[in-house]
Amino acid sequence: MSNSKIRVGVIGLGMMGLTHLDVYAKLPNVTIAAIADINVQRLSGQEQAKGNVEGQAQGGVDLSRVKKYQEGLDLIADPEIDLVDVCLPTTMHKDYAIAALNAGKHLMLEKPLARTYAECVQILEAARAAKGLAMPAMCIRFWPGYDWLKHAVDNKTYGKVLSAEFTRLASHPGGMYLNGDLTGGAALDLHIHDVDFVRYLFGNPESVECTGYKKLTSEYDHVKTFYRYADIPMVTSEGGWCMQQGFPFTMSYLVNFENATAVFNGGLKLYQNGEVKDVPLSEQMGYAIEIAYFVECVEKGVAPTIVTLEDAAESVRLVEAECRSADAKGASVKF
Repeated sequence: MSNSKIRVGVIGLGMMGLTHLDVYAKLPNVTIAAIADINVQRLSGQEQAKGNVEGQAQGGVDLSRVKKYQEGLDLIADPEIDLVDVCLPTTMHKDYAIAALNAGKHLMLEKPLARTYAECVQILEAARAAKGLAMPAMCIRFWPGYDWLKHAVDNKTYGKVLSAEFTRLASHPGGMYLNGDLTGGAALDLHIHDVDFVRYLFGNPESVECTGYKKLTSEYDHVKTFYRYADIPMVTSEGGWCMQQGFPFTMSYLVNFENATAVFNGGLKLYQNGEVKDVPLSEQMGYAIEIAYFVECVEKGVAPTIVTLEDAAESVRLVEAECRSADAKGASVKF
């Protein structure tokens, strides 16, 4: 596809759909060819979703000449679409992802991969038989500061990891996210970012111990998990959306190496040999980096390796293990 622009269709014009459109509009090798949303006002631009993180859903993309569909399956059937980007509610991921794969389209699929691991397996089966490439939008693997940590861990730049703590907290976004059946609560919708990144850094844990509570939905809205590894003393993560309104969205980590301590909270500070320094980071958001990466994969006809559908499915499976542990009041669950 190196001689022509990749024609993209985005299904779902909520917060993430608009954020993805912002990115595609800036890529020189992409044409936004179609959008789809069952909400006519969103489709026409009269109504616009808002992001809960600075930089999301900025809008301003001219969609006046773009094809518009109310039904995403009609967009998938459009022969003039090369890449389908599914940004629908989680319970709809399986059906639309499989439809796009069966239609021979390339697929970008928002996280989590599906509502359950069993549904993830169905997507994986469809992907194995598909001719198009597919990638889940696990943006934290691409996020400036987190990519630095991955490099430092893999290369043992500061020695072995002694402890790693990841935090992702917010007030509740409201709307459809109040329906735990649709979203899986904060455990699946929010916390999964750090679950996936823990796996990205250290692989699958031997077991997990998780505590949490349900406050706003029928699923876990706030969890804290201890991941057991044979060679790392302490790995934990905490995620939840039960903070009081006005509490700012917060994502952070604290990783203690043998020879340095790294702290990320908006910026990245490195403590070493009695000194502290600010580590320079790209100002790009992870969304922009991940989408540009997948578009490049499509152009080259090379399957993505930074994150795969299998990775995203395993992260859903790990969240389910955490929830079983929380159900058992923090009992250890083997993974």
